Amino acid sequence: MTAPRTIGALAAVGIVALALTGCVAKSDVAASGALTVTSTDTSCDVSTGTAASGTLAFDVTNKGSQVTEFYLLAKDGLRIVGEVENIAPGTQRSLTVVAQPGDYFTLCKPGMVGEGVGRRAFTVSGEKVAASGADAAQKKQAVDLYASFVKDQVEQLLPRVKVFTAAYAAGDDAAARAQFPQVRSFYERIEPIAESLGDLDPKIDFRELDAVAEGIPWTGFHRIEKDLWVPARDAVNSDGSTPAWKDWTPSTPAERKTMGDGLEANVQQLYDYVHGADFTKALEGQGVAGLSNGAIGLLDEVAKSKITGEEDWWSGTDLYDFAANVEGSKLAFSLVKDFAVSQGASGKDLAARIDKGYTDLEAKLATYGSLEKGFPAYSTLTEADRRDLTNLINALAEPLSRLTSTILE
Repeated sequence: MTAPRTIGALAAVGIVALALTGCVAKSDVAASGALTVTSTDTSCDVSTGTAASGTLAFDVTNKGSQVTEFYLLAKDGLRIVGEVENIAPGTQRSLTVVAQPGDYFTLCKPGMVGEGVGRRAFTVSGEKVAASGADAAQKKQAVDLYASFVKDQVEQLLPRVKVFTAAYAAGDDAAARAQFPQVRSFYERIEPIAESLGDLDPKIDFRELDAVAEGIPWTGFHRIEKDLWVPARDAVNSDGSTPAWKDWTPSTPAERKTMGDGLEANVQQLYDYVHGADFTKALEGQGVAGLSNGAIGLLDEVAKSKITGEEDWWSGTDLYDFAANVEGSKLAFSLVKDFAVSQGASGKDLAARIDKGYTDLEAKLATYGSLEKGFPAYSTLTEADRRDLTNLINALAEPLSRLTSTILE
């Protein structure tokens, strides 16, 4: 990570293009009627897996024992099209959206933690629906959907952190090393939120040099990372110099438990924050400019530490962080893209250039692997590889830097 920034500089890591959906009044639902959803502790049954484009309503009944949520996700399974939360056992709530033609997924999340249950494909057919509604309403919708995205990411992050720290505390280093980059991907997509909360991000994600520079205790992911990836004690650098870990003393089992408990507690604090009123108020105060700046800032995060291989110094798993940051940046752009396009020919051209920049960068990343299948150690990249990635980042950063000014014209 880099030095902390305000939420205004990195306020968001995307949701879904406004063209995909819009939350609307229940009275606008098509005559075909509402879709029914039955949520239990282990299932999420939707009355049908297909629908015609337009205004859809999902009436969600919770027959489980836990408070639940219902999601309509875009094809990539990451972007949130619509979400209704806090459905108590024995109660019913509704989600109403304008759905464009395409492939989606539905799922429920009992307990409002984890990746959810009953994930099922959902297809919308027909013609594209024209956007409607006041500009202010669409902008509020963008902020609301972003809030839902962040909550979902933290809801998936928290249980994974618990499993990761349990393996670490138990000395199961092989399992902890395998989980480390995957767990961090959920954090990397929403890191700006933690960065806005004073010392929370330093506690969770400071590198050793950052902690030393700030004069604070070194805790969190990277402190655990060093325990998991310390090389052989008799190794030396290629130039014969002393490795940075020469005087490092591995943590005892008791220290590992303390470190793991601390990371879990800090992620729990992040969870509590994003599910509270202060989080919503902060996002609403920044508006769509904050979302646009989020796309820019997350790409800056890649350029400043991921491309140099300085983020995951011990594990070499920087490409995972790189990919998660790019995902977040692209999603933030997709959220405000329509506001840029609405500015006329210049806005359309800018949006097209940004789209191409993301496509080219993602295609290059895909030659190394993916978050799902894994990436090689960053040290295996050649200078030519790093140069190509840097050029692609720069090609995207230039038009992206003009996004906020364009959508505010």
